[in-house]
Amino acid sequence: MAVATLDVEQLTELGRQLRVDAVRAAAAAGSGHPTSSMSAADLMAVLLGRHLRYDFAETQNPDNDHLILSKGHASPLLYAMYVAAGAISDEELLTYRTAGSRLEGHPTPQLPWVDVATGSLGQGLPIGVGLAISGRHLERRGYRVWVLCGDSELAEGSMWEAFEHAGHAGLGNLVAIVDVNRLGQRGPTRHGWDTQAYARRIGSFGWHTIEIDGHDIDQIDRAYAEAIGTSRPTAILARTRKGSGVEAVEDKEGQHGKPVPDSEAAIAELGGRRSIRVEVAAPDGEPERLRPDTGSLRLPVYEQGDEVATRTAFGEALAALGEARSDVVALDGEVGDSTRSRYFEEVRPERFIQCYIAEQQMVAAAVGLQVRGWTPYVSTFAAFLSRAADFLRMATVSGARLCVVGSHAGVSIGPDGPSQMGLEDLAFFRALWRSTVLYPCDANQAAHLTAAMADLSGISYLRTTRGETPVLYGPTESFPVGGSKVLRSSPGDRLTIVAAGVTVHEALAAADRLADLGMAVRVIDLYSVKPVDVATLHRAAAETGHVLTVEDHWPQGGLGDAVFDAFTRVTCVPRLAKLGVLAMPGSASPAEQRQHAGIDSTAIVEAAHELLLDS
Repeated sequence: MAVATLDVEQLTELGRQLRVDAVRAAAAAGSGHPTSSMSAADLMAVLLGRHLRYDFAETQNPDNDHLILSKGHASPLLYAMYVAAGAISDEELLTYRTAGSRLEGHPTPQLPWVDVATGSLGQGLPIGVGLAISGRHLERRGYRVWVLCGDSELAEGSMWEAFEHAGHAGLGNLVAIVDVNRLGQRGPTRHGWDTQAYARRIGSFGWHTIEIDGHDIDQIDRAYAEAIGTSRPTAILARTRKGSGVEAVEDKEGQHGKPVPDSEAAIAELGGRRSIRVEVAAPDGEPERLRPDTGSLRLPVYEQGDEVATRTAFGEALAALGEARSDVVALDGEVGDSTRSRYFEEVRPERFIQCYIAEQQMVAAAVGLQVRGWTPYVSTFAAFLSRAADFLRMATVSGARLCVVGSHAGVSIGPDGPSQMGLEDLAFFRALWRSTVLYPCDANQAAHLTAAMADLSGISYLRTTRGETPVLYGPTESFPVGGSKVLRSSPGDRLTIVAAGVTVHEALAAADRLADLGMAVRVIDLYSVKPVDVATLHRAAAETGHVLTVEDHWPQGGLGDAVFDAFTRVTCVPRLAKLGVLAMPGSASPAEQRQHAGIDSTAIVEAAHELLLDS
């Protein structure tokens, strides 16, 4: 039966139906988390039946509410909700966790009603913050962001970054529904059913908190209405019982992550199968869709021979993008003076989001913003992006489109020392699924690549340098993604030096010294580290027979390995060697750092001699 407005009895029955369908899905799959689904069934029944505003026939309606299942392992509950809403069939529900099914073990945007992939705990609420920022401060729309959280994930630091940011930003359109079912994967949680402990902590961040019995339909309904009526973000702390409704598993340890032992008996205990269909209320009125404005892009221009830091070119190009495109937003981790993202803030402060020193929240907010069609640029020191590695990994599962910029990369930052040096970033971003990795060596190149990122799919990463470097290229030069530039070449070349970023300048200096010694070498600026210019590399290898890579990065996973990978399927492999940072650096000047690391022009000259003498 289909019902438009559900009374308390019908909502109670709907909660039981959601439990039954969660049990059935897990039983059919032989795996899953039905008990985690059963504890939150009443919470979701009331949300679906009375408070969610969502047009399932028009998923792109910009006024739709957003529901994020932060406790992504409770996916059977979410899929049971979709059955109740008429979005999927009962037959599809029973394909849960099988090959080719849209109903994966944890939700992904393969389903049109899922905004982002979840399953790695502690991510749903921070992403919800990004969505709420968009609705409240950028789009100024009336949609609400509902996030179902588990009590176990409140141990994650990213959750508290989210609570802090949302409270400070006054995100009254954000509701965290915390399923306090007391039991985690291996036993009781830190605070068990002490919802007051959670309320004190969350309330201290400026949130409105409501403590309820998560199985009392009236209390749940009143809590949602109260949340909608407040101007602050709201956390509903619902005391529930894991496995609720089935005596064999209710509030029992050792039942996490496995089907209910006797599914048929459990279904009977829950009153059997039901076929309630809910007509979920759609948003009011005709939606006015947001259409970004695009004007003429005027990138900054730098004179050849001048010395300009690529981080400066990034900042000035980002500001130009902000003026030309209304969809571009910038997120900073309180280092905008250093990364130069503050240039964007100066021209488009309304689209500049300060996340402070909270890199996980910064990346998560960007993921939420891109759901709403924004083109987010996230920037901080390359080293600090490692704090948000899991968020970036999960962003690829979501198919998110992010522009990420890491400054102060490599030993070339100088005396600050290793805590500030990004030496693993190229390896990490290369490893991300369908990512793009760019490493400019001069200002004009950096400006062009900054602009190119805005139209790339997936996660794109731009590595910038702190110090000033000579401008090599003219302003009309083009830098296609996947390309490279051959800076030195002659018919008599005996070796190819492949570099990127700051080491391009060291490679050119080394080539000049080798030429004075009568040794002709080719120099390739491999500014696109992923994808690499395979054709140019193969041609250079065939013509010179030797390839030497040099990078301001650990030898593992960076530029050298990107070049080596380009030769994995060829029948004739050139002699290959690579230079990278081998020892833990300390404090020294940039030139001293490159010398100590063995990646300066002198080290390149020596390596070239050794490579050719050994052949």
